[in-house]
Amino acid sequence: LLPFLCCLSTAAAGKLLVVPMEGSHWLSVKKVLAELSKRGHKIVVLVPESKIVIDSSESYILKMYPAPFKKEEMRKFMNTLGASALSEQSFLTRFSNTWEIFKKNSAIFHAACHSLLYNKELMKFIEESKFDAVFTDPLTPCGQIVALRFSLPTIFFLRGFPCSVDIYAAQSLDPLSYIPRMFSLNTDHMTFPQRVKNFLIGISEYFSCSIIFSPFESLASDVLQKPMTITQLLSHGSVWLKRVDFVFEYPMSVMPNMTLIGGINCGKKKLLSQ
Repeated sequence: LLPFLCCLSTAAAGKLLVVPMEGSHWLSVKKVLAELSKRGHKIVVLVPESKIVIDSSESYILKMYPAPFKKEEMRKFMNTLGASALSEQSFLTRFSNTWEIFKKNSAIFHAACHSLLYNKELMKFIEESKFDAVFTDPLTPCGQIVALRFSLPTIFFLRGFPCSVDIYAAQSLDPLSYIPRMFSLNTDHMTFPQRVKNFLIGISEYFSCSIIFSPFESLASDVLQKPMTITQLLSHGSVWLKRVDFVFEYPMSVMPNMTLIGGINCGKKKLLSQ
């Protein structure tokens, strides 16, 4: 028994490549990276030079690459996104505004992703670094394209995905009769007219997301040298860390490789005044 125990070793630290999303999404990612660094993992974060919120830290190495848009453009987009999220508008107005925001979002992050994937020096660095996994936000599927190109497992870190692409990619159940769609204002207990409304929104989501994410699908197909849809792209995710909790969310199916970490945003609590 003693010789056998001598052959065992503790879990070794790994090398993690992080392809994050700009904005508030980064705030939760940064906390996770700090904890991973404390446990001995070596972390490299890839970001465009026009970054806004993403900053340097002792927890990771920040590696920047040029992108075809300025920091002012990114800041303006972030301000527009925040104003839209806090506005009180009708369903059609919110849907239209969100549609425009997602199109702009897709164009900006697609441009950054194209710059990353066709940066020969950076691709050579990733290949030679021998990373163990990619940690990324699938809302900008660039990290997943990098992972598939270098045959690396992917850890997704997200709250949700437009049009329930994450649910379909993970092969979860998503019945329109019980799971309310974004912007519907429905609950999981719907009348027949509400179910019809839910169904129609679900159909519209399919077509809208096909248009929004088509640039990423074309980019992934070119890089990976085979046809690839956004759903197929995300279906290769190894682990899904979802920032949701059933205390605040409607019931939904959860696959074995999904872990709910909704409380991660509540690390810093501040008591309300009287």
